[in-house]
Amino acid sequence: MPNPNIAKAGKETQFEKGKSGNPKGRPKLPDLREVMAEILGEEKDGTTALKAIVAKLRQLAANGNIKAAEVLLSRGYGLPKQSIDHTSDGKPFQAFTILLQNKDQQKQIEEL
Repeated sequence: MPNPNIAKAGKETQFEKGKSGNPKGRPKLPDLREVMAEILGEEKDGTTALKAIVAKLRQLAANGNIKAAEVLLSRGYGLPKQSIDHTSDGKPFQAFTILLQNKDQQKQIEEL
C-alpha cells in the first residue's frame, strides 16, 4: 500500500531536476592509517601503545595463550605458505591454451 503522505505531497516537494538531494555528499571519514598511527604512537610512562600491546601479546604467548602466539607470529613473520593440490583424483591436472584464428573458430569453441 502506498504511503498516503507521499501521495499528498506531490510534485511541489520533490527534488528539483538536475539538483542533488544531498549537495554536500557523503561525509568524509578520517584516514584510518593516520588515526591508528596517532593512537598507537601515544606514550604513557615512556612506552608507546604499540610497544605495550606487543609486550602484552608476548607475555600472553609465553604463558601458553595460543591465539596470542598466532597473532604475534603472523603479524611479525606472515602466515605460513599453504600448498595447493593441482591434481584430479590423484592424476596431474593438465591445462591447455587454444589460439583462435578467427571469429568462426571462437563461436565453435563457445558452443562446446
